[in-house]
Amino acid sequence: MPTDGLGLIAQLAQFWGAAWENAGVDPATSLEAPELKFVSANGLRVAMWDWPGADPPLVFAHATGFHGRCWDRIAHAFPGRRRLAVEFRGHGRSDKPVPPYRWPEFGRELAAVAAAFEIESAVGAGHSMGGYALVAAALDRPGTFAALLLIDPTIFPVEYYSAPPIDASFIRRRRNLWRSADQMFQRFRERGPFTRWRPEVLRDYCDFALLANDGQWALACPPDVEASIYEHSNMPEANLHPAIPSIREPAVVLRAGKLPPRAVFDPAASPTAPDLAAKFPRGRDIWLRDRDHFIPMESPEIVIEEMRKLCTR
Repeated sequence: MPTDGLGLIAQLAQFWGAAWENAGVDPATSLEAPELKFVSANGLRVAMWDWPGADPPLVFAHATGFHGRCWDRIAHAFPGRRRLAVEFRGHGRSDKPVPPYRWPEFGRELAAVAAAFEIESAVGAGHSMGGYALVAAALDRPGTFAALLLIDPTIFPVEYYSAPPIDASFIRRRRNLWRSADQMFQRFRERGPFTRWRPEVLRDYCDFALLANDGQWALACPPDVEASIYEHSNMPEANLHPAIPSIREPAVVLRAGKLPPRAVFDPAASPTAPDLAAKFPRGRDIWLRDRDHFIPMESPEIVIEEMRKLCTR
């Protein structure tokens, strides 16, 4: 194992290159740019990134605090297929109503966007909150999805929905203003949990995580919005468990191995009920023992592999 910084970087580059090669993706090639579109959903202007291609589409749903362009490297692995990446309320280029942000809204919003785009029989991939929203939208609008890939979805064990609200007050103290996306990238690349992310994925995150704000750049998901989402994540109204058995489509649950600490909110820990896959009539559980919550950012090739399996069912 090299101990100097340059040797370690070279080894990591070799490792990441091999992983992309195994996934059939060349990260050095320029990525196909999607078109930014907007639709009205439940009274809000919601953004959708649209890569042209053949139907049925792939639909990507991001995590809390993220945006649609976090999926670029994964979307790049499916040329010729239509790919759609939503940006939920409070995120990216979508409208940002004043908090509170309640979780059932995300499912209804995704269902409304799917209706506006006339999405049918899609393969959906959702990370964290996005996984929750996929399940909620599948319940709200049957036929939208032919299969679901739920990547460490924020669907807690049942007992969490009668527990006190999550304390996410530290999120409100998060740095909101930046000089540039490059400043953000340089700062994050040496800090956890971002040190485990693929550099090109972190670059995509930073490049689209900011919006112009009076000569500076502000987070596209404001800290107050992100904190409100976490604080409402275990409200009783967010509990999907009673309805999940009615979903007949195949559902693959990728679960991170890092378990949540007691009484402390850790965004890198898995929020997923360990028995979640068993609640789906056609569910399959994959436990990734050595991964944390940011699976699409750390190991996009795993997501690509499971999506390809679902696309060929």
